[in-house]
Amino acid sequence: MTKNTETVSEGAFSPAYRYYALGLLVVVYVFNFIDRSILGILVEPIKQDLGVNDTMMGFLGGIAFATFYTFLGIPIARLSDKGSRRNVLTVCLALWSGATALCGLAANFFHLLFARIGVAVGEAGASPASHSMISDMFPPDRRATALGIYALGIPIGTMLGNLSGGWINEAFDWRAAFFVVGLPGVLLAVIVRLTLREPPRGAAEAIEVKTQEAPPVKEVFKYLWARRSFRLISLGAGLHAFVGYGVGYWIPAMFSRSHGYGTSDMGIALFYLGFASIAGTFLGGYLGDRMAGRDLRWYVWLPGLATIISVPFSAYVYLSDSPFAALWVLAIPYFFGAYYLAPTFSLAQGMVGLRMRALASSIILFIANIIGLGLGPQFTGIASDVLFATTDLGQDSLRWALVLSLIFNVVSALLYLGAGRTLKEDLEASKSFN
Repeated sequence: MTKNTETVSEGAFSPAYRYYALGLLVVVYVFNFIDRSILGILVEPIKQDLGVNDTMMGFLGGIAFATFYTFLGIPIARLSDKGSRRNVLTVCLALWSGATALCGLAANFFHLLFARIGVAVGEAGASPASHSMISDMFPPDRRATALGIYALGIPIGTMLGNLSGGWINEAFDWRAAFFVVGLPGVLLAVIVRLTLREPPRGAAEAIEVKTQEAPPVKEVFKYLWARRSFRLISLGAGLHAFVGYGVGYWIPAMFSRSHGYGTSDMGIALFYLGFASIAGTFLGGYLGDRMAGRDLRWYVWLPGLATIISVPFSAYVYLSDSPFAALWVLAIPYFFGAYYLAPTFSLAQGMVGLRMRALASSIILFIANIIGLGLGPQFTGIASDVLFATTDLGQDSLRWALVLSLIFNVVSALLYLGAGRTLKEDLEASKSFN
């Protein structure tokens, strides 16, 4: 392999520019989740207009999206590791934004399906490229904080997607909602291309990049899967997402069936609960960096303990007869449930060589979304139907299906805690791949 004479140092960019770049990437991620989540709030008007059923809408928002999002994430991440991450991000942003706008032109279900596949393909390239760039701009002791700030795009985007989609649909129609949220992303892509600079690989660690070429995908997979802590963290993140996507999808239905809540009331409640997720996402990264300064294992201990803490409060929410109390208590699992995001992706970046970073993120996203987005909502739905058919729980079957899903949260926490046994050795081993 050829040598790269590129000089790298943490001072490659000024602090002001680094935080500008981070802020811009957060905005991109907000748009990512606005465009991803807006479909949920528009299910009913789309069903009525296009004449489709719940099964078709479930396929549109779940399996169809998850399949393309997860399986294309790895080859797109490969492009990020081999070339310009900024350019990959620019193209992906323009693609998913344009595809979101095209959803508003759909004349039938299949037009909408193909447009949403375009959204999935574009969004598949966003996080791996962004994670890699952030890791080259912020040193390891501040990386989880930076990635925690980046991850704020998830709750903020989801909150804004629900609010904007619902309001625009009522003021105009569902097609206008896709136009309004999609088209600005195309302009944002131009801003990314013109103002975001490609950071030198290894800049934050002040180390020299030994090769200009990314290692083969097979080599990266083999290396990562040989790291015990990476296996446990990946599976832990997948099971955490399994519960998170399942709860996120079914919690409005649970409050409707068991407490008589309407969709508008639930939408407002979920908006305010989003602030708990924002706080947890940021603190998960910030506290991870602070506590890992004393012991690196806090990067996995913190999400493990936070998940364990959330379990009894979640059970109370699902089984409580008081909807008011349940909504207040729901803020606790929303808060602690977001702790795992920043430490997980920070560790993935620190555990691999410089030209493996985008692919490492894509692998974790692959596992998390196949297990979480693809299977989480499905499991809860099946469990609810089985309990409804075999017990006398009636409409409360969904409550107990959600309680059953908490088993996977416990397993997720144990996996994170177990990853601490070999974490230090696995992080140290990555230095030989730069």
